[in-house]
Amino acid sequence: MQPRPSLFLLCFFCVLSSALLVPKQAISQFFNSKKNSSKHYNNLIYNSLIRSGDSISTKVLQNPERWGVQVVYTQVKKGGKLPAAFRDHFFNVDTGRYFYPASTVKFPIALLALQRLRELSIPGLDLHSTFITEKDRELQTEVLNDPSSPDGRPTIAHYIKKILLVSDNDAYNRLYEWLGQDYINESLHRLGYGNVEILHRLSLPLSVDENRYTNPVLFFDTLGNLVYKQTGRYASHQPRPWDVKMGKGYISRGTLVEEPFDFSYKNRLPLPDLHHMIRQVMFPESVSPSRRFLLNQEDLDFLRDYMSRLPSQSDFPSYDSTAVWDNYVKFLYYGSSHERPDSSLRIYNKVGNAYGFLIDAACFEEKRSGKKFLLSAVIYCNSDGVFNDDRYDYERVGFPFLMNLGRALYRTSFSRRPSN
Repeated sequence: MQPRPSLFLLCFFCVLSSALLVPKQAISQFFNSKKNSSKHYNNLIYNSLIRSGDSISTKVLQNPERWGVQVVYTQVKKGGKLPAAFRDHFFNVDTGRYFYPASTVKFPIALLALQRLRELSIPGLDLHSTFITEKDRELQTEVLNDPSSPDGRPTIAHYIKKILLVSDNDAYNRLYEWLGQDYINESLHRLGYGNVEILHRLSLPLSVDENRYTNPVLFFDTLGNLVYKQTGRYASHQPRPWDVKMGKGYISRGTLVEEPFDFSYKNRLPLPDLHHMIRQVMFPESVSPSRRFLLNQEDLDFLRDYMSRLPSQSDFPSYDSTAVWDNYVKFLYYGSSHERPDSSLRIYNKVGNAYGFLIDAACFEEKRSGKKFLLSAVIYCNSDGVFNDDRYDYERVGFPFLMNLGRALYRTSFSRRPSN
């Protein structure tokens, strides 16, 4: 029997109405469904969480601004041969409020890598071509082989597998170094993702200017013939000015610096944009041709396979199950749980986790019926306001909230309880 909401929770509903923001034009432009300003339309996500009876969700809903929560939920209805119909719901979404996107930026980079191959259309150059990264600057690094691949060759396909299976940083960096800031941002802006800015590698202490430089790269076909060569480049892209300082301090070289942390030159990927990217991979026909990445059916099948594949289902690369469990990058629905995956459910997703931010963008599929829904969310877990101190509220608040959110919307979408 489902827990009933308490009278107290019903009473503070009116206080939370300000948090149930009506989608702005900047948000609704990414979706085909009509903008709906009614409170009931925007309260579906909130009501689903309240009905769950989860105490952590209640705590977060009492002060969504403090926890930086944003949620986008899309119901997908498909009947017979008719095109799927989509209805979008938003909770506290504000594209003007910054959050650090962390590893979610790897998703558009994977899409752009496949798109770039289609654009080049060079015989012998594909996602399985040998991909050698060289260096022509002191702080750059090279890659001549990849021991985690079946034959030791680094390839675009293998990098994308590692990005989607375990969110590998080096794999992202190699694709970033090939594509470069100019191509990445010009392509995304042309596709309508004007608020997105991808400006740097991950987990490398490089300056803003150093991240403008890309490595020289070489591609070889299966016979060892050079099929494509690209020299190192310097990006001319100028990001839109963005002054973002957060928190009250940060740790630098073991010392507390008592001033806000500057995110002004960090990557940017608003939640509605990320949600829309997941949608167009899962439902490309729902996106106008001018908005679509240049991907064919083979590309889409490859992406969907590894977005939903579990680490234990991969031989190359292979992972130690004690360090990388099957739910390792399935924050929505599983949080940080090591429990056995629900055999009735398939989740296609991409997560991010850094600086106290937890993000997940996903498409849920009920295997038996084939029914789907889309869910994307971010929560900010840094109650002490200090960055890089490794004292984030991931386990206490963030992961439990995302787990309950995924399960609450699962019940709303499929009208039944999750099962294992």
